[in-house]
Amino acid sequence: MPKVYPNAVAPQALKPASDGQVQVLTVWKKSLLFNCKGFTVFDAKGNLVFRVDNYLCSNKTEILLMDATGKPLLTIRRKKLTLADNWVVFDGETEVNPLFTVKKQVNLLNSRSLAHVSVGSNNNVLYKIEGSYSQRCCAVYDEKRKVVAEIKRKESVGGVSFGVDVFRLVVQPEMDSTVAMALVILLDQMCGSRWS
Repeated sequence: MPKVYPNAVAPQALKPASDGQVQVLTVWKKSLLFNCKGFTVFDAKGNLVFRVDNYLCSNKTEILLMDATGKPLLTIRRKKLTLADNWVVFDGETEVNPLFTVKKQVNLLNSRSLAHVSVGSNNNVLYKIEGSYSQRCCAVYDEKRKVVAEIKRKESVGGVSFGVDVFRLVVQPEMDSTVAMALVILLDQMCGSRWS
C-alpha cells in the first residue's frame, strides 16, 4: 500500500488554520490508536493536523475532533428524539451555545443534496453540502453558492489505488479547516458506516 502520511513532526509546529491559502488535507479513515475507529488527517507536507479516536464503541452519539496533540477542538453530538438525522457542534468539550447544527437533507427530488448547516435558532442556512459521500465527491457551498470545501478521491500512486478510506479535503480560505473536517465526520455518520 502506498504511504498515506510522509512525515512525523513535532505537534507544536502544526496549525489547522489556512492563513489565507487553499488547504489540501489528506483524510485517512483510520485511528492512530489500536482497536479504535476514527480519522487521521495530514496536511500537504505530511504533518498530522487532526485526529478522531472513538474510544467508546457503544457511544455513537458523540464524537470529539482533536488537534495533533489531542486537544479537543469540537464536540459533535447527535440530537436525541428527532426523526431526521440532526447533529449539533460545540466548541471544545462544552455542551452550551452550539456553533452550528447540521441536518441530513431528505429530498427525493434533489438526490444530490446531502445536508444543510445552520447557525442560530432561526435555522439560517450557512452551508449546503451536495454530491456523493460514498464516492468521495462532495462540495460544500456557502450562501452565495460558492464552493468553500470539497471532498475528492485521492489520486493513485504508481497504479495502486487508495480506495475510499483515504481521500482529499480541499478547504478554501473562506472556510475554517476545523469546520470542514467536522462536516466530513458528520457526512460519514449520516451517509457512511456509522462506525458499527
